[in-house]
Amino acid sequence: MAQLEANGVTIDYDIRGSGEPILFVMGLGGQLVDWPEEFVDLFVDRGYQAIRFDNRDIGLSSRTSHEPPTQRQLTRSFVTRRALDWDGYTLVDMAGDAAGLLDQLGIPSAHVVGMSMGGMIAQELAIGHATKVRSLCSIMSNTGDRRNGRISARLTAKLARRPAPSRATAVDESVNLFKLISGPHFNPAQFRILAKAAYQRSFDPVGVARQTAAIAASRDRTPLLAGVKAPTLVIHGLVDPLVQPDGGTTTANAIPGSRLLAFGDMGHDLPRPRWKEMADAIIVNCQRSTLSPEMQRQA
Repeated sequence: MAQLEANGVTIDYDIRGSGEPILFVMGLGGQLVDWPEEFVDLFVDRGYQAIRFDNRDIGLSSRTSHEPPTQRQLTRSFVTRRALDWDGYTLVDMAGDAAGLLDQLGIPSAHVVGMSMGGMIAQELAIGHATKVRSLCSIMSNTGDRRNGRISARLTAKLARRPAPSRATAVDESVNLFKLISGPHFNPAQFRILAKAAYQRSFDPVGVARQTAAIAASRDRTPLLAGVKAPTLVIHGLVDPLVQPDGGTTTANAIPGSRLLAFGDMGHDLPRPRWKEMADAIIVNCQRSTLSPEMQRQA
């Protein structure tokens, strides 16, 4: 792993393989290591260069100094469906980090794959830095319209009762959280290994709170997504309780010519039995970027 300065922040990243670059953008509170190496290798083995990185305020990338909002402020924003009034950063700024990373690496453009919050950042990258995005894949995400892709009421109640994680409970709480949001293929013992590795690398609940605020303070991307020209694939789980399935359908409907791939056995996770199917679909979408617009529609 390595670090560089981009868009005013220090970004920790790693690169695997060679060939056409794919930038993997992680979700809320997730570190670059939360993209499973075996999943990433499905692309490396097909001749792509995989770039993973830590978003600001997480992992080994820079911490900001913004005061995170209170839970009451976040709840009010959620209930009223209004953007949070916060003087920190937004997803636009985080997309600027990703664009800056590509610039500093000397990469003019890349295929972009984003998961959850990472899907939101990837969408902003395609909106504000269109020439840098060869193709776009938005996984288990939404358009920020605050009506679709919301947390289920049942999950909201369960999350409200969860204790704040501490250093002593971080790994257990991570496992417990993913039990709530994952699909039927979730393996607690397997996930615990990943959660422990992530904890040993970095633990910063305040950074997660700031990233949550960035999501809540961000704009509705729906009208802007109509201008996205990059070939787009939307992947979503039909049993996702954290970003409900209409988040995926709304995203696909917002981006002209996009494709929607939905899995009935996928929650807010990357189910291992679906990895190859996902990778194949993402690679097909990458290949569409070399076609003319007319041929893209026919592909």
